[in-house]
Amino acid sequence: MKIYAIVLAAGKGTRMKSQRPKVVHDVLYKPMINHVVDELKLMGVDETIVVVGHEAQQVEAILDNVEFVYQKEQLGTGHAVLQAKDILKDKEGITLVLNGDAPLIRKETLQGLVEFHMNNHNQATVMSADCDVSNHYGRIIKEDGQVIGIVEYKDLQEYQMDVTEMNTGEYCFDNQKLFEALDEVTNENAQNEYYLTDVIGIMNNKQLKVDAYKIDDFNEVGGINDRIALAQATQILRDRINQEHLLNGVTIIDPHNTYIGRDVVIGEDTIIEPGCILKGKTVIGKDCHIGPYCELTNVTIKDNVEIKFSVISDSIIENGVDIGPYARLRTNCHILENVHMGNFVEMKKAIFGKNSKAAHLTYIGDAEVGSDVNIGCGTITVNYDGKNKSLTKIKDNAFIGCNSNLIAPVTIEENAFIAAGSTITKDVEKDAMGIARAKQVNKEGYSKVLKEKRLKEFEKRNK
Repeated sequence: MKIYAIVLAAGKGTRMKSQRPKVVHDVLYKPMINHVVDELKLMGVDETIVVVGHEAQQVEAILDNVEFVYQKEQLGTGHAVLQAKDILKDKEGITLVLNGDAPLIRKETLQGLVEFHMNNHNQATVMSADCDVSNHYGRIIKEDGQVIGIVEYKDLQEYQMDVTEMNTGEYCFDNQKLFEALDEVTNENAQNEYYLTDVIGIMNNKQLKVDAYKIDDFNEVGGINDRIALAQATQILRDRINQEHLLNGVTIIDPHNTYIGRDVVIGEDTIIEPGCILKGKTVIGKDCHIGPYCELTNVTIKDNVEIKFSVISDSIIENGVDIGPYARLRTNCHILENVHMGNFVEMKKAIFGKNSKAAHLTYIGDAEVGSDVNIGCGTITVNYDGKNKSLTKIKDNAFIGCNSNLIAPVTIEENAFIAAGSTITKDVEKDAMGIARAKQVNKEGYSKVLKEKRLKEFEKRNK
């Protein structure tokens, strides 16, 4: 059976106090609506439709492989779902209706909802949860096992005040029955809006089967309406993800001070020190030691790697590498096996060969570095002429002396040696030594002359 999904994401979210739509705000480094849509993708939903409205282009920019429909005026949840009518109304299958501001939902929970709906031959299934009666959520009203209605908190009668089963705002419907019922929803209420919850009463009148699927954790479906809830959702998701990694054989020294994104993969026996931020599509292998205070974004790290106090993005780190402290790698670096990269080394668009070393205070940008190369401190590949970026090539077994400038484009061939303090502007041949610096001249007694000049200048400036 085909499964469709409608995700509601048209609202502004006034209480967020932001010019951005509510659903594009991040929860643990990912926009909240992406959490919802990604879980649907993991479920294998056949078609996902996102209802957009306020600042629609911002929502469209962060989603792919979905269809968009537009709610120009926010006239209620029923009106929002109705915007998908032209796409879905004639299709057979079941349709999930979800809120784009509920980023903690899990595919396992959604699969449970779908299975319950199908196994019980329902035409509508409301996801529900037991909550404290002080919460201002709509109550599920049942009669003989049938959900006969959802009553909003402000409309509760005295005898309904003790009902603990509450509406989460997530639903599963027979697709065609949903749109047939939506055609009968009116806006004859105090808000002049079309409520999706009215579909439940309409389906009851048609003698259709409506039930509730109760979940244990209301946090999964609670909507985010302000920055406080945003921070709370981040904490809940952080704790959930860290717990999963701990159970899968990862050591996290301080789970409350470690933030790991939902899409990060970590191998067994890897240790994560406090203060780490791991996000994007980062993949870390086995027996690695990460941290403290590393920020890794979209990085692939193989086995037995050690990184500390460093920032790395969009790069690949092969087996046995050690990096840091205070290194930075960005934009498609590829660090091969057993490299040592020390403090205050920056690399950008660089391939760095096996067993090579850059121990400290070095910039390697737009470069191809071979195996067993030693790069002395203070070395710079001068890759930018103010208009163009150019490539530096350093072949196997080359030795680059301290404080060298390699003016790209330039090639240092195998076994070449660059003298410390050189500014290299021409290729250096295999087995050659490159030296490019002025001949040293010592002027006897000139230190005293310089001292007198400095003193006169000081007195002049401080009259």
